[in-house]
Amino acid sequence: MKHILITGGAGNIGSCLTNTLLKNPEYKITVVDDLSTGDIRKLNIESPQLKFIKADVNKRDEIAEIMLSSQFDCVFHYAAFVGVARTQENPVRVLQDIEGIKHLLNLSKNSGVKRFFFSSSSEVYGEPVSIPQNEETTPLNSRVPYAVVKNVGEAFCKSFHQEYGLNYTIFRFFNTYGPHQTTDFVMSKFIGQALKNEDITIYGDGSQTRTFCYVDDNIEATINTLEQDLYINDVINIGGEKVITILELAQEIIKITNSESKIIFLPPLKDGDMTRRQPDNTKMLKILNRELIPIKEGIQKLLADEKFLSEISMNS
Repeated sequence: MKHILITGGAGNIGSCLTNTLLKNPEYKITVVDDLSTGDIRKLNIESPQLKFIKADVNKRDEIAEIMLSSQFDCVFHYAAFVGVARTQENPVRVLQDIEGIKHLLNLSKNSGVKRFFFSSSSEVYGEPVSIPQNEETTPLNSRVPYAVVKNVGEAFCKSFHQEYGLNYTIFRFFNTYGPHQTTDFVMSKFIGQALKNEDITIYGDGSQTRTFCYVDDNIEATINTLEQDLYINDVINIGGEKVITILELAQEIIKITNSESKIIFLPPLKDGDMTRRQPDNTKMLKILNRELIPIKEGIQKLLADEKFLSEISMNS
């Protein structure tokens, strides 16, 4: 049985990864989350293969006790302070996540962890100088604290491999949406507003372009990378293919939900809302060896998910 540690495992992507891995009886999963933004209800907590521990990975004593008392085969470090508005309002809190990265890498190389998976972000690219954004050739030029932390985390992963031989894989996540996403992210926020026939609010003029990746594609690519020993000591963009403006996304959601919502434009965010974002996802497509879930289908999956609908009705 392979023992896996997932930090931030009660969050959007972390909980979906956890629940999918639990379907395989060969995995034992320990989830560590401080529940500051995560929610234990997202986890299949009744599974005998799952152990949940509430702890803060940025506090060395808390995470050291967990890692030194267990023998983990690999670590998925997904714990992070996230959200554009939230991270802009709390830049010092964002930078504290560097401590958690250092703690986990040091403990991993000292406790026999065979591979370290790090959740980086498309934010590291900053305002793109070329499209699509390629893992090897696109400069990492963002200066906002969240992106700086992810860039520093990537450098730590590479340095620990170089100096100590700790294998890693870095996932640069682009917009990933799904039923476990909180309502302060654009997809779930727009759907919640549309279903209530409330105004859909957009920062700026809505011309910002994005791609959106349904969480099932993200998780399958991640697990294939783990189980097939792919892209060891490498970086992978994980994101969607179809480019869409934020205004077009709002319009599509209004159409699909038959909403009477009106679109309202707010002043643009000061930092962190890049005008363009599109991954070169050649590696991801090779891992999956299939087409990605289209945005329209992904939205329909969310609208068919009763738990998601219940959550956004209470919180959006």
